[in-house]
Amino acid sequence: MLQRNMNLKGHRTPATIVHTCRRPAVTAVNAAEALNPPAPGLWRPMAETFTADALPADKAARYALLRQEIAAVTEGEPDEVARMASVAAMLAQAFPSFFWTGFYRVDPAKEAELVVGPYQGTLGCLRIAFGRGVCGAPAARRQTVNVEDVEAFADHIACDSRSRSEIVVPVLDGKGRLIAVLDVDSTHLGAFDAVDAEGLEAIVRDVFGSDQS
Repeated sequence: MLQRNMNLKGHRTPATIVHTCRRPAVTAVNAAEALNPPAPGLWRPMAETFTADALPADKAARYALLRQEIAAVTEGEPDEVARMASVAAMLAQAFPSFFWTGFYRVDPAKEAELVVGPYQGTLGCLRIAFGRGVCGAPAARRQTVNVEDVEAFADHIACDSRSRSEIVVPVLDGKGRLIAVLDVDSTHLGAFDAVDAEGLEAIVRDVFGSDQS
């Protein structure tokens, strides 16, 4: 944008170029960033600019816009843990009904075992074997598992007794390898549906489904 300034005598000074960075519609523009932008190609939306207040109330629309926000924040970040931490934080902020939101990562040092990764919520189980409980089942099947009542699920592992329903999504990298599962719990029965499954699957596919390292 081209701005012309006036000096104290009323004469025009040379035009000033003010650069603006393209940002997702729902993020707040920081005045300091707008006036003093970083070098071209280095700017990345910061997670602290994210606010869930501007997200639509409709769940499907909320997921769609959140998907864009998360993609913008994590784009170009090669570290998986950093991306997982950002995804967990933004999901938890966007959906207050999520009691526990986070990742269990595949432990490369142990065959068929998950180890707790970045999460938002109460203390999680440290390790879960493939095929055990709600988290281990999708790790073994590589399919999303939505459990309306965890107490009715065979071999359920109760990391927190307040959890009543749970949805777990397998996380695959760009080569189709299982790297983690995304686990979301609620204190309400039947809290998750097909909209949650589709929304969460789309987010992990965007963030982890292509090699960023």
